[in-house]
Amino acid sequence: MAAEPKRWQLYLDTRLRYLIVRDFLHKQLYKRLPPQTGWAHVLGSLALLTFLSQFVTGILLLLYYRPTLKEAHESIQYITGVVPFGWLIRQLHAWGATFMMLAVVLHMARTYFMGSFKKPREFTWLIGAGLLMATMVFGFTGYLLPWNQLSYWATTVGTEVTGAVPLVGEQMREILLGGPSVGQEALSRFFLVHVTVLPWVLITLVTLHLVLMRVHNLATLEDVGREKPYPPESGVPFWPVHMAKEAGVAVVCMAALFTLAVTSPWEIGAPADPLNTPEGIKPEWYFLPTYQLLKYFSGSWGKPLGILVSGVPFLLLFAWPFLERGPGRRPSRRKWAVRIGIAAVVLALVFGILGYVSETTIRLAGQTIAIDMYGVPHLHALH
Repeated sequence: MAAEPKRWQLYLDTRLRYLIVRDFLHKQLYKRLPPQTGWAHVLGSLALLTFLSQFVTGILLLLYYRPTLKEAHESIQYITGVVPFGWLIRQLHAWGATFMMLAVVLHMARTYFMGSFKKPREFTWLIGAGLLMATMVFGFTGYLLPWNQLSYWATTVGTEVTGAVPLVGEQMREILLGGPSVGQEALSRFFLVHVTVLPWVLITLVTLHLVLMRVHNLATLEDVGREKPYPPESGVPFWPVHMAKEAGVAVVCMAALFTLAVTSPWEIGAPADPLNTPEGIKPEWYFLPTYQLLKYFSGSWGKPLGILVSGVPFLLLFAWPFLERGPGRRPSRRKWAVRIGIAAVVLALVFGILGYVSETTIRLAGQTIAIDMYGVPHLHALH
């Protein structure tokens, strides 16, 4: 029999329905998860943790950052060199973008290969795909804000790709930049989207994602429609068992984030100079596969075709729950789906690596190896 509520609880319950909220949170905290729940299921919480880290460090950076052509780069220098621990906050935010993107990608991969997107969780997957897109846009818009040479020219290259979209490309590029080239209007728009629009989009999607996840619980590996109810004693307690795993992974993640922030800091770089194009400008790692793929399409018809081809994986990402309709969730019962997934991962890695090494020169065994824009190596004897 439940204990009688205390006076302060009754006071809050009369005004805020405290007891209803308390009972709901208690039920969610001690909810039992499927017996197969393991370490791979902490990736969603890890993505949430990195988002919270980005949110907090981003607010701290906003205290000093100024989104103008004259002050943007100077404010980054001020944050790094003058503000107490400003250098650490900036590095945590810069590295945190990579950690967040990696956590979201790994979470999506786990969900795909374990068939967790199937009925009745199709909309949970669609929201997750929306979170992936929002995270990528976060990275793209935030990349310009330091207003250095690398960010300026990488944004220029990225928006030129947008301009190649058939029919509406130029209009989309004009909306993005607010003019013919990357300037004050572009910086203002990217800043606005990065700090005002996207956080609310992400908060909304994360909230919906968490609600649906708690409503449907984690998926088992049993076929759709054949899930067997498991006795409560065989389930994994969310608290304290699963949360202990999440806490352990969170500690490791934050330790790695702090270590990289201290030992491998991102450079401030030279201020943006529209009249001086540096060599080797490339986007962040999560855009490299698309960046490299588009190099193989040229000409008036080639670029629009390349845009369409590079957009296919993202279309499939949203359409997949409605394309794979079979009941099986186990990888052994989804051989073609697993093969397609592995092929997608391999292709992304191959194009990503080619994009990373392209247009570079290395020396090996008395030879100079020049790698062209397509990733093809050319040997030249050292003199």
